[in-house]
Amino acid sequence: MDRNLALEVVRVTEAAALACSRLMGRGDRDGADRLAVEAMRRAFETVRVRGTVVIGEGERDEAPMLYIGEQVGTGWKLAGDAPDVPRVDIAVDPLEGTNLCATGSPGAIAVIALAQDGQFLNAPDTYMDKIAVGPESRGAIDITKSPTENLHRIAEAKRSRVEDLCAIILDRPRHAELIAEVRKAGARIRLIGDGDVSAAISTCSAETGIDVLFGIGGAPEGVIAAAALRCVGGDMQGRLKWRSTEERERGRKMGIVEDDRIYKLEDLAQGDVMFAATGVTDGAFLKGVHYFGGGARTESIVMRSASGTTRMIDSTHHFDKKPNYSWLTGIGDN
Repeated sequence: MDRNLALEVVRVTEAAALACSRLMGRGDRDGADRLAVEAMRRAFETVRVRGTVVIGEGERDEAPMLYIGEQVGTGWKLAGDAPDVPRVDIAVDPLEGTNLCATGSPGAIAVIALAQDGQFLNAPDTYMDKIAVGPESRGAIDITKSPTENLHRIAEAKRSRVEDLCAIILDRPRHAELIAEVRKAGARIRLIGDGDVSAAISTCSAETGIDVLFGIGGAPEGVIAAAALRCVGGDMQGRLKWRSTEERERGRKMGIVEDDRIYKLEDLAQGDVMFAATGVTDGAFLKGVHYFGGGARTESIVMRSASGTTRMIDSTHHFDKKPNYSWLTGIGDN
């Protein structure tokens, strides 16, 4: 994939973040999600790809979604094969952290990951048990082992003590035993309300103080997180956790035949991948959207697995000079 595509894709996450942030703190999670989806669709109309959405969003939340199989990008409008236009798989979460945006809480982001055609796991909308770490702990984790043993493995890899480690875990009743075990092992914990994509990525930055992600979250988000971790040299393993027979049957139709398979990082996201995210609300990972009269500032991150390059992009948007974004000025008005 052309390296310049990464910079095109960040414009898509910027548009989604700018749109949904208009409803920050207003209690309308579905409305914010809808605005993010619509903005992302609109922005994709300017990107020269033949993209197919293989990881969509919203099904679990009964919210609007970029549906699986949807075709996006200008390439589909061209006649013939158009060999210069790349075919790509697209994984999206236009608003990761709908509750975070609705309540004005930290950590909501707009996210996209791209891979070469056929290189993402087509993960059904179910749960996934996950463990993710940064580059220093690559190869040390084993999801079949207990959290305690994994903490000792990570501590050994980082030449530290378990007591020096910090785990990030979604604050859910299903994690009560996990949280108790991590505490007993001696590690510190940061509990979060939502956002396990950014939580997984936080394990790769020394500035966050996070060493490992544990716990069960969305399977689609697991694939998106894997794409980001591929770009920065992190590591991750996951296994699907079906919640119903209907979900298992849906997985069968998508090609998932091994219920207990352990998915490693390269099983989730293969080949040349790109990742882009823009902050919606201020968080440890990215700053949120900050508005001023006639415009706004955004902070984004763009990563590529081919080069290992990570770019932080601080953008100032003047809506009167961006015809494609002029519709944003009226969003959220009563």
